[in-house]
Amino acid sequence: MGRQQQDPRHVVAGLLSDERFTAACAERDMGALFRLLNHRGISTRRIAAAVDITQGRLYDYMNGKSRVEKLVIFEQIADAFHIPGRLLGLAVRPWEPAPAGHVPPPRSAPQLPPNDDDLSAMDAFRNADRQTGGGRLYGAVVRHLGHNIAPRLVDADSSQQIFATAAAMTEMAGWMAHDSGRDDLAARHFNRALPLARTSGDVSLAANIAASNSHLALQTGDPAAAAHWARAGLDLTAQGPRIPALTARLHTMTARALAATTPTPAARALDQAHEILDTSAEAQHPWLSPFDSAALASESALVLGDMKRYDEALHHAERAIALRRSGSRARSLALSRITLARIHLQRQDLDAAVSIGHELLAADPTLGSVRVIHQLDGLRARLEPHRSYPPVRELLTRFEEARRARMLLLADIIQPPNKGTAP
Repeated sequence: MGRQQQDPRHVVAGLLSDERFTAACAERDMGALFRLLNHRGISTRRIAAAVDITQGRLYDYMNGKSRVEKLVIFEQIADAFHIPGRLLGLAVRPWEPAPAGHVPPPRSAPQLPPNDDDLSAMDAFRNADRQTGGGRLYGAVVRHLGHNIAPRLVDADSSQQIFATAAAMTEMAGWMAHDSGRDDLAARHFNRALPLARTSGDVSLAANIAASNSHLALQTGDPAAAAHWARAGLDLTAQGPRIPALTARLHTMTARALAATTPTPAARALDQAHEILDTSAEAQHPWLSPFDSAALASESALVLGDMKRYDEALHHAERAIALRRSGSRARSLALSRITLARIHLQRQDLDAAVSIGHELLAADPTLGSVRVIHQLDGLRARLEPHRSYPPVRELLTRFEEARRARMLLLADIIQPPNKGTAP
């Protein structure tokens, strides 16, 4: 059979592990993707017919004269060539096989009020986590799930609300595992939480868990998956009650996923998040952790930093710190200061970065967050090339001393390499 007669879907199947192909998908560079298909023997006529565009338009894409922007065309490309939706930041396509344990998306169902004891437990865990970090709380949350929540899931008289309770607590366990530096365990908790939320019929909770999956994908270096989860979450929000903070969070996660590769759509998503959060009255949901102005400022600084708009990033980072300074969010404050120090370094302002670094090291060393330790390590690595500058050298010496102290204080929650994780 001639090369021109190959099935494009078979060609794509052979390209799924090709770095050029996956990079083109992650960057949504359809011109590069079409060139790869053409080089593998798929004619331009066949490509254009499969995607339902003219050959002239196809040549514009392939020659870099224009880019695909419309969602419907991305969907046509994914479906024509059987490109998994996650690679293009789309929802799972109808032809993709359902994963094991898949539960169809829920229809929104009337929600019964949560049990007061469950809400009190959630609030207690949430407040302690914000102040002290999730490392030492993880075991307590897992025990609470096993002893107080799981038995009620199989009770014949249980309502859908207990599934929402289980989903929210399981998601919280995932965040605490993430804060302990155990991202594989966090992913397992999030993957368990989503079908529980779907079973409960609480689409807002399911969308919130999708946002958590998006965050975790970013932290583990998979922006395409992060964009997919953010889009899935936004699709879910359309099925449930309007909760502006949740929608703003999902638009923010979209912006973060796209910032490094496609800045224009990222900027639009971030603008949407600000517009929604700034102009909408807050709607309450018992299981959703608030996404407030300080959180949006912190995320905006990260997005704008990735887009190399450092002056704007600086403004948002300073705002995040100002909003968190008077509260009880010790971890959020530390992470915001790390972001601010990084932005000062990107702006080549060493003295400002050193000043923020000293503030960081003066914070409570018992904060049980391995995530903060890892980000401090990253900041230290960024400072290292400037060691010849005496103030930086002095700060790096303090970093070493502080890290040793923190590692000793947190030895009970830091996992040794290659050690198995809890179930």
